[in-house]
Amino acid sequence: MKPHIRAKITALGAYVPPRILSNADLEKLVQTSNDWILERTGIRERHLVDRGIAASDLAVGAVQDMVARHKVDLNTIEALIVGTVTPDMMYPSTACLVQKKLGLDHAWGFDISAGCSGFVFSLTTGVKLVESGAHKRVLVIGADVNSSMIDYTDRSTCVLFGDGAGAVLLEPAEEGEDVGFVDFVHQVEGYGGEYLCQPGGGSLHPSSHETVDKKMHYVHQDGQQVFKYAVKKMAEMTERVLAKNNLTGADVDCFISHQANKRIITATADRLKMPREKVIINIEDYGNTTAGTIPLAMKTAVDSGRLKKGDTLLIAAVGAGFTSGASIIKWAF
Repeated sequence: MKPHIRAKITALGAYVPPRILSNADLEKLVQTSNDWILERTGIRERHLVDRGIAASDLAVGAVQDMVARHKVDLNTIEALIVGTVTPDMMYPSTACLVQKKLGLDHAWGFDISAGCSGFVFSLTTGVKLVESGAHKRVLVIGADVNSSMIDYTDRSTCVLFGDGAGAVLLEPAEEGEDVGFVDFVHQVEGYGGEYLCQPGGGSLHPSSHETVDKKMHYVHQDGQQVFKYAVKKMAEMTERVLAKNNLTGADVDCFISHQANKRIITATADRLKMPREKVIINIEDYGNTTAGTIPLAMKTAVDSGRLKKGDTLLIAAVGAGFTSGASIIKWAF
């Protein structure tokens, strides 16, 4: 019998575009205020791309940061998975474009669309490619240009989202090494699709003058429904994955939630009875970068010394669909 292969994260990188849209800037665009945005969301500023910069460009920036930090040889990458809801185009996939731009000559890959759960779903998929023995080096990226689908006259959405990307490298752990991916729980509940969506541009409502006039290519959100679901589901999924592994919040060294709203993050931490010093929150600086939030927060955690080798990391996300997921990871560096 072959020994069980455990996948571990061996490298990490992240990237946000340099241009900043602050709450003060938004006060000039819509009827809002810095105090209102901070109180309701925890966001002070977000990074936005310039015209002509796409999700594949942010993904490449994150991988380049990873290479600079960890000296990764990209020629050894065998597969890449890109979590995104803002692909450069309908096809080819963003993974194909990233493969070309990075010159990953020996890799295949694909995109995963799971809203704000995009990175969590992509990570689990990459882990399973490694655990199966099929591949030894898998690149997992979360990248979104949310500003491409935001109506900056709609204050219910324009205050929330930013652009950004993060990337991790997955490799097999050494035999007997107590690090790597432990377990996960994922779920989809499709009834939630009507509450957070981009209705225009697909096969149901192809792009036309009518869809543009109706602003169907922007994000449409029922904020109250999404917030209520996210608060409930984030707590439920984290408790499920911990209970499945006979753990509690006390066993977790670092908790990284999808950065959608500070109140959702703190409510989940309180439910798990986790002290604030174990909870990574960087939404103030980036806003909601969708699939980019968790790897961006991983970088924040590592750079601040709050996530170290051997630590038990809990990650969780809730996204459009509805999608949700949580994973336990023993950090490897």
